[in-house]
Amino acid sequence: MSISANKTLLWHTVEIRARGRTDSLSGLTGESATQLAADLHAFINTHLFDLIGTESDHLLDVGARLQEITEGNRQYLAQADLGQAIASVPGRAAAALAHPLLNPQSMPARLRASLPASFAMLTDPGVRHAYNEAFVAAELRKFQPFFDDLDRRSLSDQQREACIRLEDNNLLVASAGSGKSATMVGKVAYVLEKELYRPEEILVLAFNKSAADELRARIARQLRVEESELKCRVTTFHALGRGIIEEVEGRPPQLANWVDHPAGEAKVIEEIIQRLVETDPEFARLWSDLLVVHPKADIPAEVFDTEADYRRYVTDRLRRGEATIGSLGGVIVKSLQEQKIVNWLWLHSVAFEYERQIAVEDEDGTVRHLHPDFYYSLTGTVHEHFAIDEDGTSPFADYVRHAESKRQAYRRNQIDFFETTSAQASSETLLSTLEAELARRSVPFERKGYPEITAAIEPVVIKHYNKLISTCIKHIRASHLTLDMLLERAKSLHDKERAKLYARVVWMITQGYSRKLEESQRIDFDSMIGDAIRLVETRRYQSPYSLILVDEFQDISEPRANLIKALKQQKAFSKVFAVGDDWQSIYRFAGSDITIFTQFEANFGASWQGRLEQTYRCNQLIAETAARFVQRNPEQITKSVRSTRPAIPRSIRIIPVDDERGRPDFAKACRRLLERIDTALGSKAAQWREGPDAKLKILVLWRYNLLDPFGGVPPSFANTEVSAMSFHRAKGLEADYTILLDVSEGDYGVPSRIEDDELLNLVIPRPEAFAYAEERRLFYVALTRASRGVYLITNSRQPSRYLRELCEIAGDQVRFETLEGVVLRQCPVCLVGQMVEKRNREGTVFFGCNQFPDCRHSEGGPVQSTMRSRRRA
Repeated sequence: MSISANKTLLWHTVEIRARGRTDSLSGLTGESATQLAADLHAFINTHLFDLIGTESDHLLDVGARLQEITEGNRQYLAQADLGQAIASVPGRAAAALAHPLLNPQSMPARLRASLPASFAMLTDPGVRHAYNEAFVAAELRKFQPFFDDLDRRSLSDQQREACIRLEDNNLLVASAGSGKSATMVGKVAYVLEKELYRPEEILVLAFNKSAADELRARIARQLRVEESELKCRVTTFHALGRGIIEEVEGRPPQLANWVDHPAGEAKVIEEIIQRLVETDPEFARLWSDLLVVHPKADIPAEVFDTEADYRRYVTDRLRRGEATIGSLGGVIVKSLQEQKIVNWLWLHSVAFEYERQIAVEDEDGTVRHLHPDFYYSLTGTVHEHFAIDEDGTSPFADYVRHAESKRQAYRRNQIDFFETTSAQASSETLLSTLEAELARRSVPFERKGYPEITAAIEPVVIKHYNKLISTCIKHIRASHLTLDMLLERAKSLHDKERAKLYARVVWMITQGYSRKLEESQRIDFDSMIGDAIRLVETRRYQSPYSLILVDEFQDISEPRANLIKALKQQKAFSKVFAVGDDWQSIYRFAGSDITIFTQFEANFGASWQGRLEQTYRCNQLIAETAARFVQRNPEQITKSVRSTRPAIPRSIRIIPVDDERGRPDFAKACRRLLERIDTALGSKAAQWREGPDAKLKILVLWRYNLLDPFGGVPPSFANTEVSAMSFHRAKGLEADYTILLDVSEGDYGVPSRIEDDELLNLVIPRPEAFAYAEERRLFYVALTRASRGVYLITNSRQPSRYLRELCEIAGDQVRFETLEGVVLRQCPVCLVGQMVEKRNREGTVFFGCNQFPDCRHSEGGPVQSTMRSRRRA
């Protein structure tokens, strides 16, 4: 019934779906998979053409049936509609003509010439296309009153077209606030009005219960029936899977008791880790090494586009523009490799001093002072970690010469000395060399216990790894990955040592997770979807659904996509209508795979793709700026967003907040801004207040919950109603104004650097190449919650790179101001800095950018309008 070539973790796979079974041929290169799929299509079509040619007497009956349905001009005609009509004619020729893999364009010329004239609808794509275009135009006129008042609104032209068109596979690419749900309601209402399907043949799938409940209520209201009497099935993937299993087996599946609890899975993973730590010394060692020594991947500087991007990646915070990297034991180091060494020493309780001053005597008797990276007082040993690559070179000028000078000085002064290098980090021998050198000097090691380790590590590091593990467990179980496959994929990552270590850890945790399910004789949601797929594919479950509508399709995962495919291919001539916005795909950690959306036709077959580009939410400035921002990733599907709300000048405002003792007080800043907005709205209430108690809505949003400025209890104001939540939870919501907190650089800033961990590439078949792709989409989601205006509060010393992009896109429509609303002078060079008054050594007053030394622009004095671009290792 279908043949597709897909990229899996390490290779390509050709998937062959027939009624009653699915076969996968794996271990193929991309070229061989494509060729095999093409050969199979050609073989099947040769067979189908033979069948058609042997029963030419039945072709007249088929032609008559085609003419009957086209002359009626009753409906939009997909290939499946033609196939369904042809299938009503008996005989093998009709069956061949109705086959979903038939490719009429490859039909031999002699056979094509023997077909009746009505077969042009089947064999010539242009004929069917012309028919459908004329049908859509006529239908838009005929159903204008119907669409003028549907779901309590008048649908846009694009929404109306999406309701009418119905190919075998359909993808409606929407924009934020463009009426996705209204279109789904309209689609159901239209096909029922046309009597194209019976209500019980329609399945509407949503990703969570609240969305399903809302769709069910709106569809029932539009159809003027009680929800309890609605015969269309509107449900979630999980409820569908549960229902399929219960119908076949006579009882509902036994779900694990943690799956319905929001934090249940995380708690189970934590329990499995704790049990493994207590019972498996090998796991305890690997897990501790991962947490302590490898908190972040060591990615070479040359991978990054600019020096600034690399410094942003490695740095914990900026001090006078210089990168600083924290480590356990409170030592600030200069590179991730030094961090790895310091953390290893801390883990093994090795005493050392970082960059201790040592006096050495040169050949001429003069004394100079060196600052070796590490000094071990117990043995008087000096340890230098040199940034020298395998070929003996360094990215720093004169570095190799200075390194040799240090070596000679240590030898001349008879100082015990050893070195490690960047080359050893690349070859995964850095830590083993360190351990061997210290052991040779009889330096004692005492590995710290797990309680002491977890007490010293920031909770966010452990939380990040737990979240990463949860995502990987889903992919490992769904794709039946093995440890060998994970270790093989680890060789392709930048930090191979970390990747191999993590592969072993996550494999052991996944085994523990699977054992827990088996021992309790329970399944989780992913297992339930998998069981439901098998029941559909083996036809133990008979699908009644001929039209499947899927909401929020950008969140689709491979198991859910396979369930849709199984349902579609079991029921002949059924269709799929998927609606979503790839710009809002933000649930990779929950197993979603954006490429199923962006490569829809490759996954589901020939399709129609429509757009919803009119937004009813954001004003035009916010809508257009956000759209151009997210489309800087060329892999996102192109859309031109238009708003029903005119642009509000300077409705994007950036508020830099000064650093207070290492970190701005974003909670205090947020409260001050809320008070200011409420006061300002109160002074012009007559312009917006529709009733005596009316309030405007404000959403306060943050990337991580640790930023919640209200402790879970938002304040109350006279003119505004305040809600507060994370970027993720805000998806689908809207407000008059939004305040985004800590739009700053940092591991837990915007974009969050830890979320783009390369370890995900161990399990994701088609990893995204664009840097921080999902973080960009998440920021887009946050930006597009507001209709009137958005305020972005940032650390004045670490403004997010995304703020610069907004300034590049919207120009002077982005306003910099203080918390009190006073306009700030924006740096014309870096765009995110502010011009502040300074004095040079001679006492001359001038204005310079506060992002110095990253930006050296100044005015009224010695001008240096340049930004740093030099790459650093």
